[in-house]
Amino acid sequence: MAEQLLTDEINETRCTTGVPGLDHIICGGLPSGHVYLLEGDPGTGKTTIALQFVAEGLRNQEKVLYVTLSESPQELQLVTRIHGLPFEGTEVLELRPSEEDLKPEGQYTVFHPAEVELNDRAQMIMSEVERLKPDRLVVDGLSEVRTLAKDPFRYRRQILLMKEYCPPNCTVLLLDDRTSRSSELELHSIVHGVISLQRIHREFGRTRRRLEITKLRGVPFREGYHDYLIQSGGVVVFPRLIASEHMERSAVSDPVKSGIPELDSLVGGGLDRGTSTLLIGPAGCGKTTIGLRWLTSAAERGETTAAFIFEETVNTLLGRARGLGMDLAPLIKNGKLHIDHLDPAEMSPGEFVEKVRCCVEDHHATAIMIDSLNGFLQAMPGEQFLSLHLHELLTYLNNRGVVTLMVLAQMGMIGSAMQSPVDVSYLADNILVLRYFEAQGEVRQAISMIKKRSGPHEHSIRELRLGDGRIQVGRPLKDFQGVLSGIPALAAGGSGNGLRVHE
Repeated sequence: MAEQLLTDEINETRCTTGVPGLDHIICGGLPSGHVYLLEGDPGTGKTTIALQFVAEGLRNQEKVLYVTLSESPQELQLVTRIHGLPFEGTEVLELRPSEEDLKPEGQYTVFHPAEVELNDRAQMIMSEVERLKPDRLVVDGLSEVRTLAKDPFRYRRQILLMKEYCPPNCTVLLLDDRTSRSSELELHSIVHGVISLQRIHREFGRTRRRLEITKLRGVPFREGYHDYLIQSGGVVVFPRLIASEHMERSAVSDPVKSGIPELDSLVGGGLDRGTSTLLIGPAGCGKTTIGLRWLTSAAERGETTAAFIFEETVNTLLGRARGLGMDLAPLIKNGKLHIDHLDPAEMSPGEFVEKVRCCVEDHHATAIMIDSLNGFLQAMPGEQFLSLHLHELLTYLNNRGVVTLMVLAQMGMIGSAMQSPVDVSYLADNILVLRYFEAQGEVRQAISMIKKRSGPHEHSIRELRLGDGRIQVGRPLKDFQGVLSGIPALAAGGSGNGLRVHE
């Protein structure tokens, strides 16, 4: 019996929506011949999705009927022109109130509008459906039907009648703007599936939009919220990342080296593929530079790498890297290094994850840097979700054999009172700590690896110097103690020579 149900499910015809990402969420499209509800507040993109649904039907040479109770055909054509969607060939049935209906003598005084207008419009829809026998039917919008209906019972009855009259092969999309809050779940038990659209307002920046499949009978789908954008071309959905579905690993197994022997010795010979490394420290201590050194080294060996930067501009990064002996321009030109500057006020978590996936799956990136998690945190709806998003993203990247470098800036400059805006240290496989310290009347920098899950590493602290056109890592600071506290003291028997960078 179970095998038969599975066979029926596979053989069931799917009706693709034409919305990038949405068909992936519902595993190939909506099962054909059923009624679906697309609900959301005004401005969430319902009409745009409906027009993409229509355009997909036209591309498949299907008969399409669009019933509009709120917008004129001219307004619909304007939207399709803006997004570049085909609309010619669509049968449009306009059931908006006419000018005669809006005049005082056109208002009903003896009969309730539901007894005249609702029945008339329902009959017109059924007659047009009977005449055309469409493969796809869109009814936009149900709020007008609900307004004309005197009570929920009459409203539900009209929708059931419409469902019964539709041809067996017709896939129906009902649009509801939820302007009536009295009974939001009236149709959920009638329809075969429900797609809910939401807008989340933020104190600053672009409004975040997300989608949820709250119901889909008889077929699997991705539960939870999925971010989406309304952009030129229509709605684009970013499916929520499920790391367990991506288990491919890179055929390359050798560790990624930075090209600086002392730094590679510090981390135990290089960073293992399929691991994540957290570079943590105060602002300006060299976290981005060290991460960029690993990307540059991999790119120079012919691997594809990517850096997603939230704070620093691309030109500033290129200039700073050039001053430290890393000429990134040729690597960017030949496609071995991708640098993408992101605005946290305009970026949703789902969109960011999609960018990372594109680099890994389409461009075959083997090393990725996120600079910084502080900026990524600002794109989150709340910092409590950062760990969940990072867990899925890092697991996905590890499964794909990617070396991931994450930069996290701490608050404070020197001393032990520095704090992190969020604790993600338990998610990282490796942790590199960078610090400022005072010595011999000079502020210097130190670097140490305090965690590596995949193998041994040095437990020493080395001095780091950035300047003179290069990155220099010194010998272990064995003559001093308290370096990470910011104010080191000379250890017993120490000479202080360890502060000289090894040439």
